[in-house]
Amino acid sequence: MCVAIKMKDIENLYQRYAGDVRRFALYLCGNVVMADEITSDTFVRAWMAADRIRQPTVKSYLLAIARNAYTDLLRRTARHTQLDETMPDTRISAQTQMELSAEVRAVLAALQQLPEMDRTVLLMRALDEMPYEEIAETLGIAVVTAKVKVHRARLKLMQTRQAWRDVVPAAGAKP
Repeated sequence: MCVAIKMKDIENLYQRYAGDVRRFALYLCGNVVMADEITSDTFVRAWMAADRIRQPTVKSYLLAIARNAYTDLLRRTARHTQLDETMPDTRISAQTQMELSAEVRAVLAALQQLPEMDRTVLLMRALDEMPYEEIAETLGIAVVTAKVKVHRARLKLMQTRQAWRDVVPAAGAKP
């Protein structure tokens, strides 16, 4: 059975069924404000729908729309988080970002100051994750020498980081 709704009938439908739709929506969500939103959304959707309703009754059609509007509203609200003023901001502050990028620049500068062989061995080990044996064979040095060079280069870079942190305290650190 199909029931036809004409544009001029939407006002009559609203007057006749709004109470039923709102009550249904209120039972679904348990919130008066949400029920009002679902009710208005239901009638907007009915008005925007095709001329024919494919439900046994107009009321069942409107309740089906209300249920769909409710599930859509749940999906939309699930994507939103209530802001709490006591909730800490987990983003990195601009100050911290600047300090971190300055620290990275300082470490990269210290990396450039390393002797070329030490820098090469360190990069092969740290970036390419090459085994010490392969580094030694590639560069024509002893495995022990490769290990020592990596160790010393890492120490030098850690000292640079520590010296930088001593000069520029991290954001939020107490003096």
